[in-house]
Amino acid sequence: MPHSNQLRSMPPVISSAAMSAAIIGGGPSGLMAAEVLSALGYAVDVFDGMPSVGRKFLLAGRGGLNLTHAEPFDVFVSRYSAGSAELLPILEAFDNHAVRDWAEGLGQATFVGTSRRVFPVGMKASPLLRAWLRRLQQNPGRPPVRFHLRHRWIGWRDGQWVFQTPEGMRVYQFNSTVLALGGGSWPRLGSDGVWGPLLRDRGVAVSSLQPSNCGFDVARGWSTHFRDRFAGLPLKSVVLKVLSGSPSGEPVLFSRKGECMITTTGLEGSLIYASSAILRSELERFGHADVLLDLLPDHSSDRVLHEVATPRGSRSLTTHLKSRLGLDGVKLGLLYETLDSAGLRDFSVIAKAIKALPLRLGSPRPLAEAISSAGGVRWESIDERGMLHALPGVFCAGEMLDWDAPTGGYLLTACLATGRWAAHGVHQYLEKEGQC
Repeated sequence: MPHSNQLRSMPPVISSAAMSAAIIGGGPSGLMAAEVLSALGYAVDVFDGMPSVGRKFLLAGRGGLNLTHAEPFDVFVSRYSAGSAELLPILEAFDNHAVRDWAEGLGQATFVGTSRRVFPVGMKASPLLRAWLRRLQQNPGRPPVRFHLRHRWIGWRDGQWVFQTPEGMRVYQFNSTVLALGGGSWPRLGSDGVWGPLLRDRGVAVSSLQPSNCGFDVARGWSTHFRDRFAGLPLKSVVLKVLSGSPSGEPVLFSRKGECMITTTGLEGSLIYASSAILRSELERFGHADVLLDLLPDHSSDRVLHEVATPRGSRSLTTHLKSRLGLDGVKLGLLYETLDSAGLRDFSVIAKAIKALPLRLGSPRPLAEAISSAGGVRWESIDERGMLHALPGVFCAGEMLDWDAPTGGYLLTACLATGRWAAHGVHQYLEKEGQC
């Protein structure tokens, strides 16, 4: 990426007349900002560095587009860790029910799954995105939204916005701008986080981007035998507990029943994603995160101890645990992976490990592998409308902001809600400036 002095020394490039409302980033938050501004009567221009918009949105919906979650609003809001207080009024203005209404307004009926997650009836993201883009470009009575693809924003020159395009550098002037460039996960789809240094150079406080909703490596690594045999297999119906590394703190920071998956280096999946913010905090404070796995949560500790202690005669331990408790496969493999030979001869140690198998996690997987990212533009850098204090007329939305949430529809809901919020902020700003 060119530095500011390089941008100034570039030869003359094509410039445009000042645009009223520009959106940089064509993901859900940017498209929602464009929709709201268009509905308010503005001519909106959307810039995106990729050949098409909504790429991460489409990939996220490949296995079934999780739009939002149908739980009560107070519970819903509690799922956001970082930034929850700041997000509260934004989500109140566009909550999980509003997301369903919005999707159905695009002709995409929704349903609530058994986990209370909300999906389009067709499950796919592509019909919703097509209907959305059609409305943005062909909605009678509204200015059509114009899209500028393969336009990668690389900085400023003399107060104007510089983009790298297949035809060379282009410079634009905007009366107002919504930055919706995403976080740092899935960089091949456009969210690479390179905007961080650009904003820091302009006096914007930006927290470093960190992987969220990601896998974590076990500290000592799996044995070759365990990795080769069980990597990629799910751990179903277990309880994950995250232990506090602080002796003075709450001993259990997180406890939930669900499933996760063994990877070649550790664990990932829904339970790990749900606890990723806590795991990350423990790693930052103590250099590791300790977890316990209850491999048989539907069995009491007394029952497990009784069954393990029942004489097994000539049967092997593997056969005994399978016949008495139904413990086999990856769960049994974890038991053998964790206990030493002395522990495997002690029925009380075995029973305790089945109900509370200790694992130490050492690091998250790299940001590029994560589903989402934490960190970003800090809330003290923006006003109540989403405008950057250091850059009047410039607003931020979506995953660029410093908030965090697990999977389950929370990420998409907050992206849509902050896009809507930033668009209304633009409207207020332009009205005040007399430019609307």
